[in-house]
Amino acid sequence: MAETLSTATSYTEDDFYCPVCQEVFKTPVRTAACQHVFCRKCFLTAMRESGIHCPLCRGNVTRRERACPERALDIENVMRKFSGSCRCCAKQIKFYRMRHHYKSCKKYQDEYGVSSIIPNFQISQDSVGNSSTGHPTFKCPLCQEANFTRQRLLDHCNNSHLFQIVPVTCPICVSLPWGDPSQITRNFVSHLNQRHQFDYGEFVNLQLDEETQYQTAVEESYQVNF
Repeated sequence: MAETLSTATSYTEDDFYCPVCQEVFKTPVRTAACQHVFCRKCFLTAMRESGIHCPLCRGNVTRRERACPERALDIENVMRKFSGSCRCCAKQIKFYRMRHHYKSCKKYQDEYGVSSIIPNFQISQDSVGNSSTGHPTFKCPLCQEANFTRQRLLDHCNNSHLFQIVPVTCPICVSLPWGDPSQITRNFVSHLNQRHQFDYGEFVNLQLDEETQYQTAVEESYQVNF
């Protein structure tokens, strides 16, 4: 039987979630100076966009780390040993298998809207526009009011629709390269607060698909002089 976290360990379930993608770690890596942990792909993508700063605290990251971050093997080992609750169905799953579980968990798909599997199709932009500053704007799917930035949409829904639970499509998710316009979000306000507290564009080049970004990071790592 899988072990669960308890007072026997200093870890909590939050310690296994990446602060960039908000998902359970996939190949966790750790910064040397500030000791923050991220998914390897999230960290490399952030380094490509921000240059020399930790994505969480803006602390300095060495050139060597930017190309070849140190794996957080202690975190990996704990993830293989301990189980935690699925954030939606409460089923006990070993942390290193949690992402795989999310792909088949219907409650997770209903709550968070975006599948862990990145689909390959063209995305509808009906609910997405651009402000005069070039930032994307969105239409609220609950009241159809338009021209909200991500933060303004978040504030608007928390103020006006906090207890309104209606199945809708998330316009922010639709605007992303991996967004699925057919994916329905059961609790839109909860979804916004869980998935859209930050702008993905700060960490990800949205003009490139995930595989291209990963390959670019790998290629750039070979050009770094240690």
